[in-house]
Amino acid sequence: MATSAPVHPVDEVPPARQLAAFGLQHVLAMYAGAVAVPLIVGGAMKLSPADLAYLITADLLVCGIATLIQCVGFWRFGVRLPIMQGCTFAAVSPMVLIGTTGGGLPAIYGSVIVAGLAIVLLAPVFGRLLRFFPPLVTGTVILVIGISLLPVAGNWAAGGAGSAEFGEPKNLALAAFVLAVVLGVQRFAPVFLSRIAVLIGIVVGLAVAVAFDFTDFGGVGDADWVGVSTPFHFGAPAFEASAIISMLVVALVCMTETTGDFIAVGEMTGRKVDRRSLSDGLRADGLSTVLGGVFNTFPYTAYAQNVGLVGMTRVRSRWVVAVAGGILVVLGLLPKLGAVVAAVPAPVLGGAGLVMFGTVAASGLRTLARVDFEDNHNLTVVAVSVAMGVLPVGVPTIYEKFPDSFQTVMNSGISAGCVTAIVLNLLFNHLPGKAGSPVAEPTGLAAGGVEDGVEKPREEVV
Repeated sequence: MATSAPVHPVDEVPPARQLAAFGLQHVLAMYAGAVAVPLIVGGAMKLSPADLAYLITADLLVCGIATLIQCVGFWRFGVRLPIMQGCTFAAVSPMVLIGTTGGGLPAIYGSVIVAGLAIVLLAPVFGRLLRFFPPLVTGTVILVIGISLLPVAGNWAAGGAGSAEFGEPKNLALAAFVLAVVLGVQRFAPVFLSRIAVLIGIVVGLAVAVAFDFTDFGGVGDADWVGVSTPFHFGAPAFEASAIISMLVVALVCMTETTGDFIAVGEMTGRKVDRRSLSDGLRADGLSTVLGGVFNTFPYTAYAQNVGLVGMTRVRSRWVVAVAGGILVVLGLLPKLGAVVAAVPAPVLGGAGLVMFGTVAASGLRTLARVDFEDNHNLTVVAVSVAMGVLPVGVPTIYEKFPDSFQTVMNSGISAGCVTAIVLNLLFNHLPGKAGSPVAEPTGLAAGGVEDGVEKPREEVV
């Protein structure tokens, strides 16, 4: 008698009750980052409160649509992994510059549309670069992603960057309390509850925050019940050469970061990313970015904080994240519900973020554990790449005297670390070495072969 093939954990559909809880957990993990980009760009352009609110609801709507495209997929769009989509921070500085130097929102949206189309066209080409991401590179990139996100959690724990009470002991105490709740639930609660430890920590933390006046829900009453984003709300897009060039640089950075996130999730879920799925995922990024330019929002990319949540909870179903996308669509259409979620104070998110982002870094270490570090230069590759990735995180102004295009790439710790890891892996493991060196013989691409513990696992996938 024929038996049905086992369903991969990525394709499993949990019960409805679990889907809702897991999905809401993903929304809470990324919400602060999702609304930060329109707040920063709109604030720099001195938009009215009504326009700011419109940007946020449009962003949430397209975040949800982008997430659904990525997780569910159609034709050759979507990586079909548990990937959450949100506005990229790599585009913030160029968009502020474009918006405040005379181009305004129409010039931003024109450049975003062109960048999205470029990503769609370049996706197959970028997919061919997967062979340059062996475990040596992917482990390093995942490690850098986690380390780069930790300051974000730290800022949240202290009260949120720019907060009048930043660093107050009460903020850090609340974050520590949430962290303790998350860890306690993970260690002592039943399996299902341990998988929503972050959600429980945020809910309990929010209850404590309300009791001790950390937050209020005054903004909920001011929000509209229904809000629908319409195409080109701020006018027809303007296509300016300088704006388009800067946004194309951002597109390349986003593709690099997204590749790292895809590979990280592939490692965590046991479904390795091959060339075709990488191209499909990047193509979905491009389509979502085009939709962002049409529906009054910004470029989209995979959100690394949700990568950490996948690793921490070990819930690998893409349908969980698809439900999270559906929740975002509802929040984008019902601003009042979005205001409720926005009332979660930063320290509560900070406590949960510490364990989520730390999990990403730990996953990178787990991948690097498969790499051979004996009698080769792999340790140097990891050391320098992590250093270059952490540099702009620890010293944010280090590149401020450099051209904007250079800053766009190197001010992102993720892209800086990723580019460095790829280049150094090629230099030390794929080019002929000097006589008497540990890699004196041509390896990898140079010899047409593979390198034990470094190149072979990824090449087998390709």
